[in-house]
Amino acid sequence: MYGVMKLSIGGSLKLAFRPWVEGLENIPREGPAILASNHLSFSDSFFLPAMLDRKVTFIAKAEYFTSPGVKGKLTAAFFKGVGQLPVDRSGARGAGEAAVKSGLAVLERGELFGIYPEGTRSPDGRLYRGKPGGLARVALASGAPVIPVAMIDTEKIQPPGKVMPKLMRPGIRIGKPMDFSRYRDMENDRYILRSVTDEVMYEIMKLSGQEYVDVYATAAKRQIAEAKKRTEEAAKEAAKSGS
Repeated sequence: MYGVMKLSIGGSLKLAFRPWVEGLENIPREGPAILASNHLSFSDSFFLPAMLDRKVTFIAKAEYFTSPGVKGKLTAAFFKGVGQLPVDRSGARGAGEAAVKSGLAVLERGELFGIYPEGTRSPDGRLYRGKPGGLARVALASGAPVIPVAMIDTEKIQPPGKVMPKLMRPGIRIGKPMDFSRYRDMENDRYILRSVTDEVMYEIMKLSGQEYVDVYATAAKRQIAEAKKRTEEAAKEAAKSGS
């Protein structure tokens, strides 16, 4: 099914959007590797695999695979077809363990494992602090090289609130493989995990040109939502006072 999806969806994406790619030579022709990417858009998980010859397996929230009804079954089949693995994110610790196990299983098969160290999409196009629980643990436990990836302008294709996507050329920059074998079997040392994650995020920042924010994207999303709520409440109060 992955091959069918790649030809149909991947071919359509390449034809319609004509994405450009730099650094394809940094993807190994065979053997396990971790693709660590920034995350700007829902479409990131489709553009990157479309441009690679090898299969890439990402993790996705379990809700995409468990929705009821015909639509739910079709959605689950679609995500499985494009190489997504379900992970229950209801509990932070449980989600981290599931992500690590899924990643190690993919790498043990000698395949490519894709992961977004930020943990969620950027709320404003900036690059946020990477979470060490997934990327670094998988890298150190497997010994697989980490390849930094930068998605460029994918968030501009279909901004929030827009129904029709904008036809434009997004880009992908692929960096050189990073070797962390010197830290093998040290995946329980939180200082090493933080160091490895920060090193990868620095490479992604250089590739993407994004402004780096040293907070987690989840925290930034909460702050943005709270600020929006306060603004809306202030507007309502102002409207009442005016009336």
